[in-house]
Amino acid sequence: MKKSYLLAILSAFLLWLAWPPMPFTTPLLLIALVPLFIALDSIFNSDRKKKGKKVFLTAGLTFLIWNTASIYWVYNAISAYNGTAVAIPVSIIPYGLGAFLMTTAFWLFYRLSRYTNKVIAYLGLISFYIALEYLQQTWDLAFPWMTLGNGLAGMHQLAQWYDYTGIYGGSLWILLSNILAFEAYQKFRSSTGYAKFKPAGIWAVVVIVPATISLVTYFNVEQQGTPSNVVVVQPNIDPYKKLSEIPPPEQIQILTHLSDSLAQPNTEYFIWPETAVPIYADEDQIRIYPEVISLQNFLSKYRNGTLITGMETKKIYADKKTISAKYDEPSGRYYDNFNTAMQLENSANVQFYHKSKLVPGAEKMPFPKVFSFLDGVFSELGGSVSGWGWQEKPSVLYAQSGIGAAPVVCYESLWGDWIG
Repeated sequence: MKKSYLLAILSAFLLWLAWPPMPFTTPLLLIALVPLFIALDSIFNSDRKKKGKKVFLTAGLTFLIWNTASIYWVYNAISAYNGTAVAIPVSIIPYGLGAFLMTTAFWLFYRLSRYTNKVIAYLGLISFYIALEYLQQTWDLAFPWMTLGNGLAGMHQLAQWYDYTGIYGGSLWILLSNILAFEAYQKFRSSTGYAKFKPAGIWAVVVIVPATISLVTYFNVEQQGTPSNVVVVQPNIDPYKKLSEIPPPEQIQILTHLSDSLAQPNTEYFIWPETAVPIYADEDQIRIYPEVISLQNFLSKYRNGTLITGMETKKIYADKKTISAKYDEPSGRYYDNFNTAMQLENSANVQFYHKSKLVPGAEKMPFPKVFSFLDGVFSELGGSVSGWGWQEKPSVLYAQSGIGAAPVVCYESLWGDWIG
């Protein structure tokens, strides 16, 4: 029993070591699950009772440690602003729920292996795991940060074929590689002569061929189209102080100064970060805010310039137009607040994009339609069952020049189908 848990911990350590942001250890993902497979195999072939429970606990140990070690920052980020009482339950979603789904896939693999041969059981494991990854990306408790295919972000040169498969192609490759590596290990231990090397050869082919295709693709890319002059600015402002200790004009001065220091007369785009402009603005009255006027004045120095910046905005309605709308008792009207990307140009045109993939618990109550009957209770507490508003479909912000920019806010980058 102790050996099984040690092997499970070893797998967790290898997964953590291979996970971004550590780039040079990424290939460890292709063998990181082998210790877990060894532990599970010993359970499968033992005569102990309640094997399913043991399988679940062993796999669960691996995935709970890996998830917690890799995304510990979620708790730190939430607790710094909202305190421990809020941070703990919200952190359970990425720490515990993700680990539970991964563990469930391996438990289902064990159940299937009792009634089928090894090949079908392995195919089942891959299917279960990727299906639950898809669930983790599509339902209201979505937190797809730990999708296996995302692990190749640390060495993106190996993931160029994601153009065709998406991240689930990466998950398939990593799972298949680990299965074949485990089978190679088993064969090497139990066979003699040439036969003991055959599975290792198959594993090498499965690893080398996709990696080679990806590397050839990466190093033979030819840039197309006319390049644009773009300035991207990231000020060194503490996000927990920007809303309370640093006045908005001072923050905007920092941003414009950094932008001016890098810009050229032909600069076409200035890109500022999420909530860079620290005001809460009514979109229908956006031109009246002094901060927005100062942005327009800054932009006037660049004839072809376009600014995309993050900010918080709201829209006001006469009735409950959206499921996320909240009631404002003093005015008798409803409103939505948004995490917004705003585009300004040297014209009267202003465009908005509203962040749509919201962090469950922190930015959006999961399953708002189900819990809509609690809206009155939450309103009394100053909130809503739905949190931030969102838009239903992705959109592109087009400049006068015809250039389009996809405004990806925060962890929306995890949804390839959304930003593709």
